Amino acid sequence: MATKKQRLKQKLSKPLNLRKNINKAPGTVTYMGVREGSLTTVSIINYDEEVIEFIAPNSLEEIKESEKSHLTSWIDVAGISDEAYIDNLGKLLGLNPLVLEDAVNTQQRPKIDEYDAYIFGVFNMLYLNEQHEIVSEHLAMVLTEKSVVVFQELKDDVFNGVRERIKNKSGRIRTRGADYLFFALLDAIVDNYFAILEHINDTIESLEDEVYDNPTPEVAHKIQDLKKEVLKIRRKIAPVKEIVSRLVETQSKLISSDTKLFLRDVQDHCIEINESLQIYREMSMSLMEMYMSNMSNKMNEVMKVLTIMASIFIPLTFIVGVYGMNFDHMPELHWDYGYLGVWGIMIAMFVGLLIYFKSKNWL
Repeated sequence: MATKKQRLKQKLSKPLNLRKNINKAPGTVTYMGVREGSLTTVSIINYDEEVIEFIAPNSLEEIKESEKSHLTSWIDVAGISDEAYIDNLGKLLGLNPLVLEDAVNTQQRPKIDEYDAYIFGVFNMLYLNEQHEIVSEHLAMVLTEKSVVVFQELKDDVFNGVRERIKNKSGRIRTRGADYLFFALLDAIVDNYFAILEHINDTIESLEDEVYDNPTPEVAHKIQDLKKEVLKIRRKIAPVKEIVSRLVETQSKLISSDTKLFLRDVQDHCIEINESLQIYREMSMSLMEMYMSNMSNKMNEVMKVLTIMASIFIPLTFIVGVYGMNFDHMPELHWDYGYLGVWGIMIAMFVGLLIYFKSKNWL
């Protein structure tokens, strides 16, 4: 009987049906992912400098009613496979159908779109689970004047630090508006990329030790898996630098000049992350070259030993072969000490060859 974790892995390993949205009108909400059937839950945090409210709405109407003009709202939507619910929620919030289409398309490349009343962004949230496996989660955010709407595939995320800061009034998040909340969430996503990079670095160092100590075919498979993982992560992370640059340079009134200063810090982090990813990509590729080189050196050592053994025993085999011939007239066969003499010559040749090879550092 498969466990829940095994069933999830089997589900995530299934190929995506990329034809689901063929022949559908643009803006049709079509979930493109492998986490079908996940329950959609909505949680809302309304706050300002003095007030904080936690709301778990049971209906779409309660979501609309929870909005208060004087409070900043964080509307967190976990579970995006319920297409009808997401479609109705988008209509309630006044979102463009194209926004909703991208919000539930897990294959959408990270991007940022600016509208008159809101800014829409798509990101990839990466984090390590309890088994230290990399989890990739599609995430979309909508920034309005007074709220941030987050669409994510799972309840698990990297925003616990932001939630704690809101609860404890730590930092400046409670004194600023929705644009700063948008920055804080984006900053949490980018900061967690460093944990992924550290995990990749540890994997590379571990594989380097295995390549040097025991370059087996299993190590080669691990290196190939690592190369694929780095390329996949790079494809998910690299575009974020361009997105943050657009947010820094935007003329939208939804992002204040003060928040842009903080976004520049995120931009610096993205540059550092992209440079590290490029280095890790080159290191992962060089690991295979190192593996092939070590395998070749290992084979050369084996061939050297076999060559030395052959060099020692070929002359001895020649002597034995000569005196193994069945001729009657071989004077040495009738010498009293002929047998011992042959053994002496063979031992002397054996020892002499060993000394010679040792002097050449071949042994």
